Amino acid sequence: MNEPATAERPADTGSAVGRSGAATAAVPTVTPATRPVRPPAMSDVAALAGVSHQTVSRVLNEHPSVREDTRRRVLDAIATLGYRRNVAARALATARSATIGVVTTGSGLFGPASTLIAVEEAAREQGWYVSVATIRQYDGVTMHRVLDHFMDQAVEGIVVIAPQADVAEAVHEFRAPVPVVLIAAGETEAATIPLAVDQRLGARLATEYLLDLGHESVLHVSGPGDWLDAVEREAGWRSVHEERGITPPDPVGADWTADRGYQVGLGLADQIRTGEGPTAVFAANDHLALGMLRAFWERGVSVPRDVSVVGFDDVAGSGHFVPPLTTVRQPFDELGRRSVALLLEAVAGAQVGAELIAPMLVERASAGPPP
Repeated sequence: MNEPATAERPADTGSAVGRSGAATAAVPTVTPATRPVRPPAMSDVAALAGVSHQTVSRVLNEHPSVREDTRRRVLDAIATLGYRRNVAARALATARSATIGVVTTGSGLFGPASTLIAVEEAAREQGWYVSVATIRQYDGVTMHRVLDHFMDQAVEGIVVIAPQADVAEAVHEFRAPVPVVLIAAGETEAATIPLAVDQRLGARLATEYLLDLGHESVLHVSGPGDWLDAVEREAGWRSVHEERGITPPDPVGADWTADRGYQVGLGLADQIRTGEGPTAVFAANDHLALGMLRAFWERGVSVPRDVSVVGFDDVAGSGHFVPPLTTVRQPFDELGRRSVALLLEAVAGAQVGAELIAPMLVERASAGPPP
């Protein structure tokens, strides 16, 4: 065989001859380039920083007892060596996976998608890992398969993003051996830790704002009836009318799409132009409002001169609708932080209860006094 290119050759002293008279080959030596390369270990970081193994561990775990100059040396050594913690080894040593399971419906709609992003970012900020399971069927069998999937990964807690009623119902059959945070509007079972943006309050803010502008009543274009958020928003809109002794107009059933909003808007525009339509509309989400704004523009109905429109969600770009949309903003960043915080508190053994996060009304140019 040819010698490796990296082998060192002995000085040329002629062939070595053994007792049998046959020439013997020189034995190649191992150089640093031919040694197996291993990932840097915590001991390598400790040696480079001139500290103990325990000090490196304290720095990695953000222990407050480490002096700042020591912490800086350790972090510099970590950066120089490119050290990464061995998650699998850490889990075996501590019997902790530092992993959260997240169940989502896989919806691309703004609310559920934004919630998933917020939860993942919040978990990562806390140094936890996230395993996501997307489900299409919300029956007990499917949920138990998801649970088995998570238990195989030794997750320490689960967050369920449950915008629809059947998702929340299926979670009640979960019976998970770890804490479960259920992000869902409305009432939930005690077996979970309920958390949500207060959808009913958000609808009240929108409705009260329009009535306070002088409108006699507010028409509601609602979301799908099987969505918990839609149910809560309609309930909030209705409660404001009832408290003020106003009979609310029948809500217009819809979905979450701008296409449906456009269709509704065309019908409302014809009524408004004859003086029979509403003077104020509260749309269950911003996409419905966007479709209505387009329909009103096409039919020559001015917003807000002829009719005021308020949406819900404060989607990206809603401030650039024509006109800029007054809407209810959901604090998804806070929702993500609180879901992870509640879960970690429960994992640590604390007793945690239900929480509602308040939305806020964002006033722009799509709402004004009645004509």
